[in-house]
Amino acid sequence: MDRKISKETKDRELRKRIGKYAAAAIILCAAIAAIIYFQQESVKEEKLEFYTVDRGDIEISALANGTVVPIFEQIINSPINSRIIEVYCQQGSEVITGTPIMKLDLQSTESEYRKLLDEEKMRRYQLEQLKANNETSLGDMAMKIEVSRMRLAQLEAEYMNERYLDSIGSGTTEKVRQAELAYRTGKLELEQYRKQYGNAIQTKNADLKIKELEYGIFKRNLSLMERTLDDAQIKAPAKGILTFVNNQIGGQVTSGSHIATISDLGSFMADATITDTYAAQIKPGGKVNIRIGGNFTSGTINSVNPLSKNGLISFTVMLDNPKEQCLRSGLECTVHVILSRAENVLRIKYCPFYVGKGDYNLYVKTGDGKLELRKVSLGNSGAGHIEVFGGLDAGEEIVVSDMARFNGEKSIRLKN
Repeated sequence: MDRKISKETKDRELRKRIGKYAAAAIILCAAIAAIIYFQQESVKEEKLEFYTVDRGDIEISALANGTVVPIFEQIINSPINSRIIEVYCQQGSEVITGTPIMKLDLQSTESEYRKLLDEEKMRRYQLEQLKANNETSLGDMAMKIEVSRMRLAQLEAEYMNERYLDSIGSGTTEKVRQAELAYRTGKLELEQYRKQYGNAIQTKNADLKIKELEYGIFKRNLSLMERTLDDAQIKAPAKGILTFVNNQIGGQVTSGSHIATISDLGSFMADATITDTYAAQIKPGGKVNIRIGGNFTSGTINSVNPLSKNGLISFTVMLDNPKEQCLRSGLECTVHVILSRAENVLRIKYCPFYVGKGDYNLYVKTGDGKLELRKVSLGNSGAGHIEVFGGLDAGEEIVVSDMARFNGEKSIRLKN
C-alpha cells in the first residue's frame, strides 16, 4: 500500500532540483564569462607607455619639415672642360686643406697657358719698345727746340745790332727790316716747335696708357688662366669629409659641373620648409624647437627665403648646440616654429600620431584594469606637448604607444 509523500519531502526534493539547476546555470555563466574574458583583446601593461594628463604651459608652434645638414659644405666644380684621369680620394674620406682629390686632363689648357705666356712676353717687349721710341722722339724734338731757341737768340742779337747801326747812320733800313723778319720768323718757328712738342707728349702719353691698359688686361686674363690651371689641380679647399666625388675615370666634365663636395660633419644646422600661410610669422631670429627621432633640441631661424614654391617657403635654422651626438647629415626632423604661449592648459605628451587640430581615438586607462577607446579633441601643439580641448580630464592616463595593431578595439584588457 502506497504511502502519501509528505509536503516537507516534496519541498526538500524541489529545493534539491532547483539547487542543481542553479549550480549548472552558475557554472555555465562562469564558463561563458571565462570564455569572453580570455577571448577579449589583452596586452601586457609593462609593454605600453602611458602619459598622465596634466595641466601646464605649451609653447604653441607651427610644424615644419626639416633636414639636418652640415653648417659648412663646399661644392667643388670643374673649372674647365676636361676629363677625369685619376681619382685619389673616395667618398667618405677625411681630407685636410690641400689634399689632392682628383686629376683632370690639362694638356690643352697647359698648351693654351704657355701660348699666353709667350704672348705676354711679346706684349711686354712691345710696351718697352714704345716707351723707348717715345723717349727718342721727344728727345729729338726737345733738342730741335733748344737749337731753335739758340738760333732765335742769335737772330735777336743781329736784329738789335742792325737797329743800333741804323741809329748811328752806319746801317740801312733794308738790313734792319731783313733782320727783323728773320727774328720774327725764328720766333714763330720756336713757338711751333714747342706746341708740337706739347701735343706730341699728350699723344704719346695717351698711346702709352692705352698700351699699358691693354697689357694690364692681358696680365689679368693670364692670371685668371693661371688660377684656372691651378684650380684644375683638384684639391681640398678646407678640412672635412668628402661626401661626394665623381669617380668615373675617363668621364667628361664640363666647366662648372659638380665633381666633389666637402662637408664638416662635426657641426650641423637644419634646412626646413613650411606652408606659406605662415610666411608673415617666419622671421630671422625666431625661436624653434626641433624633434629628431626621440630627441629634442632648440635653435634660431637664421635666414628665410620669401619666395613660395609649391605652396612652401624655406628657411634655415642655426642650432643652439650644433655638435649634439644625435645629429647626422640627412636626418629628417620636425621643426616646431614657436608662435605663441598657452598657459595652464590641459595637455598630453607630444605623440607621433598627431597631425594637427582635430578629433583622435585614444586609449584611456580605466580603474578596472582595462583600456577604453575614447574620442579626444586635440588642439595646438608645441615641441613637447599637445593641448587637449575635450575628452580627457587631468590625472587620467592615456596610451602613447602605437596601438594600430588592435584595429580600433573598443576595450582592451591589461595583463600584469
